[in-house]
Amino acid sequence: MANTLTSLVPDLYEALDVVSREMVGFIPSVTLDANAERAALNQAIRVPITASQSAADIAPGQLPPDTGDQTVLNNPLTITKARAVPFRWTGEEQKGVNSGPGYRNIRVNQIAQAMRTLTNEMEVDLGNLSVYASRAWGTAGTTPFASDLSDPAQVRKILSDNGAPLSDLQSVIDTTAGAKMRSLAQLTKANEAGTTSLREQGLLLNIHGFNFRESAGVAYHTPGTGASYVTNGSHAKGATTINVQTGTGTILAGDVLTIGNFKYVVTTALSGGSLVIAAPGLMAAVNTGATVTVNSAFTANFAFARTALVLATRAPALPEEGDMAEDRMLIEDPVSGIAFEISMYLQYRRVRYEVAAAWGCANIKPEHTALLLG
Repeated sequence: MANTLTSLVPDLYEALDVVSREMVGFIPSVTLDANAERAALNQAIRVPITASQSAADIAPGQLPPDTGDQTVLNNPLTITKARAVPFRWTGEEQKGVNSGPGYRNIRVNQIAQAMRTLTNEMEVDLGNLSVYASRAWGTAGTTPFASDLSDPAQVRKILSDNGAPLSDLQSVIDTTAGAKMRSLAQLTKANEAGTTSLREQGLLLNIHGFNFRESAGVAYHTPGTGASYVTNGSHAKGATTINVQTGTGTILAGDVLTIGNFKYVVTTALSGGSLVIAAPGLMAAVNTGATVTVNSAFTANFAFARTALVLATRAPALPEEGDMAEDRMLIEDPVSGIAFEISMYLQYRRVRYEVAAAWGCANIKPEHTALLLG
């Protein structure tokens, strides 16, 4: 039985090119974590995060100063999901379809569809990390790239001001924003864009240092009902806990708040008169009574440094003694690059297949992420 699944590989890769696939943008844009193999389901992998440091005056003396202690923080990355897409066949079912399209053809398409299902779940999970982004740019409910490329320029400014590394910037947008970008004349005219790839191949370009991709997993956020809130007390630049008063309704995690000239993303919902915004916090000091406006519903087009978002994947764990599978192998999805485990279980006059993966993801550096509202 060892060659049962191996013999499927050529047909499977052919099927992966035929089966409908949604746009995959997040998975190739983030950091894939190789340490997940040592973590069990719901067990945290600690990713160290160094804090900002202060300088001190140099004072010559007999001994060096007794200074230098630092607290190294960490953000947890947890394998939160172990998911499988099963399908099975009886002998009679196989016999019936062999007089038509053929059992083998249907089986490889079922495996391809299973990979599609799991890939789409990963994309959605990564898109939902937008609720931890530092700040936002754009108008909620209005597709960006209306007439020029000022939107990604402003998002890059957010990341630059936050100190994000600019060498590997990524941006994942929905297909509506992608269509708007493709409609910009300056990107389709070779003499202005410097290339014909967008016009001839439909490829999204590297713009302002961002590698743009489209994804079906870009999140859509419906905000709380909060209205008429103002700040309660003065808040210093860099504050992340914001006290509010006088308003009504809810402010939820993921809401975008306009305070002064900036738009901030809420990471902890309003409770007891306080809410929390993402690091690095307020970009300018705020006096008491400053207006706090909850932005309307938006599409969370996402921009980030690759190192800010981490996806950890592995095959679901097996007991040391193994299980009842007759055959098992890993195969890489050429669309997403993720390796999925395919298992075959022989039953009484029936065979069961399973396509599976375990994964977890995290926004480990909110300062290096931002939203482009749509």
